[in-house]
Amino acid sequence: MTSDSPAERKNVEIKLLERRNAVLALIEGHGDDARPVELDQTRVGRLSRMDALQHQAMAKETERRRQHELDRIDAALGRLEDGTYGECVACGELIADQRLALDPSALFCIDCADKR
Repeated sequence: MTSDSPAERKNVEIKLLERRNAVLALIEGHGDDARPVELDQTRVGRLSRMDALQHQAMAKETERRRQHELDRIDAALGRLEDGTYGECVACGELIADQRLALDPSALFCIDCADKR
């Protein structure tokens, strides 16, 4: 953040905590989607099982992505607390305010993000 006023820091913290709560709600609301698929052929047809396996795989990937977002948010909250929020973790340069406005958990400046 180019301006590091307490009010701006508090606004960022509120944004991050709101997003964190939203992601947690999504994780809790869809936990059963990744449960094991029943493979009993007498109860479920082959195509239905294949569809269920595909649905399970997509649910697991969605869960993984949500957990990754949660980890990024937690890391951003940690950087906010230790005073390094807004600095690129790769090069140490400041991340553009516009980038942080779009993604408050951004780790990299645009140049380092492009290199990745």
